[in-house]
Amino acid sequence: MNIALVLSGGIGRRLASDVPKQYVTVNGKMIIIYTLQSLCAHEMIDAVHVVAARAWWEPMITELPDASKLKGFSEPGENRQYSIINGLKDISAYADESDVVLIQDGVRPCVSDDMISDVLNAVKGHDGAVPVLPLKDTVYLSEDGKKLSSTIRRSKLLAGQAPEAFVLGRYLAANNALKKEQLLELSGSAEPALLSGLDIVTVSGDEKNFKITTNGDLKRFIQLVSAQ
Repeated sequence: MNIALVLSGGIGRRLASDVPKQYVTVNGKMIIIYTLQSLCAHEMIDAVHVVAARAWWEPMITELPDASKLKGFSEPGENRQYSIINGLKDISAYADESDVVLIQDGVRPCVSDDMISDVLNAVKGHDGAVPVLPLKDTVYLSEDGKKLSSTIRRSKLLAGQAPEAFVLGRYLAANNALKKEQLLELSGSAEPALLSGLDIVTVSGDEKNFKITTNGDLKRFIQLVSAQ
């Protein structure tokens, strides 16, 4: 079974809005609904589980045209990784350790069917799969944040995207093996897996699969929806 775990617990400090960015309405529906619709409609996704503040559970159920794959909700945690763990624990109540969990940001509404398929196909025979993009700009290191210290070889650096897929039991165990201070410092979903030595492969990312973080990102999404 493939379960999509959608993270919708953020508060969106960088977006000038009265509500968290994932609940901003674009062309008559919340941004999170665009994401959920893509996942619910995909033939390889068997169930969808959402991490979100309780006040938004009913609005999501009401607004989602087809909620038949919506399996359940979990409360957000102290940070993104703790929200993931909350979702993983609740998913474990109805899924097997060998099942795959596909972790997706609620504010990546442009994810394509091909991207979802690529990640789910790539994880077969491995512990996880992550979509990545090559870096285009020169990357520098600054020890003090004020002046450049050195350059970093761009050819060995990759920018990670979501959705990321992991074997449920192994990924949950990797998270449980970390201390609280480690979990609070994590910046990427794959970090617990890498720290545990799990086998994580990559697939080609998609520049259209952007995350809505700033007002500029929101304007870009509104333009895309308007064009369609």
